[in-house]
Amino acid sequence: MEKPIWVAVILNHLLGKPVAALLAALHIPVESPEYPISNAVSMEILVFVAAVIFFLWLKARISVERPGATQQVMEMVLTNPMGVGIRDLLNDNIHHGGERYLPLIGTVGIFILFCNLINVIPTLDAPTATVTVPLGCAIVVFVYYHLAGIAKHGLGGHGKHFLGPIAPMAPLMLVIEVFSHAFRLLSLTVRLWVNMLVSEMLYVIFLGMMLSIYVALAKLSGVGYAAAIFPLTIPLVFILLHIVVAVLQAFVFTILPVIYVAGAVEEH
Repeated sequence: MEKPIWVAVILNHLLGKPVAALLAALHIPVESPEYPISNAVSMEILVFVAAVIFFLWLKARISVERPGATQQVMEMVLTNPMGVGIRDLLNDNIHHGGERYLPLIGTVGIFILFCNLINVIPTLDAPTATVTVPLGCAIVVFVYYHLAGIAKHGLGGHGKHFLGPIAPMAPLMLVIEVFSHAFRLLSLTVRLWVNMLVSEMLYVIFLGMMLSIYVALAKLSGVGYAAAIFPLTIPLVFILLHIVVAVLQAFVFTILPVIYVAGAVEEH
């Protein structure tokens, strides 16, 4: 059983009993009855609460005449000169009515970005390094782009996407398309999970190594004592690397759903 972090301890102290009772009523087994709320779920709740507070704070500060730095950064997430903002991606791939898909795709992308970055704060974990979190996000995207296709073309029209343009090849194309869409779910999950898990492990391992070297050097006198400052600066490189990986994986988990929605709602 994983060791509960302080966020999980607090949440389980406050909500553990009703959650355990609910899971028992649904016949869902828990690894630890004492801590039915896992670290990953606890971190998701923390990210959700922090995001709500952040955006409520930002909403009160939005100004057209004098936009602040935070407002400008968040606007860059939506649209920017490089054309890689969430709205830019939707408009480039879905030429008509792309912005109607912005709320969900933008929410998932920003949620994953916050989940990826939160473990930069000491004592906190990235929930996306636990496979169930990327899987849950992938399922939401998977269901959403199929619903978008059904809403656009109807159930029969969306189903024709699985049959291909040549009638005699329809049975074979159906099998290929079913596996292709299933692998999308797998790809979204594994790509995010593995990258964040490896990034988090490297970050923690090298941070621990540098701290051990720092403690050893700090016990020496003279040159050794002065050199102890270097192990404290090296982890900054891994922090920056982890931030780059976190942003890149959030971008990938945003652009792929955009492409999937574009394919589901295209006219041809």
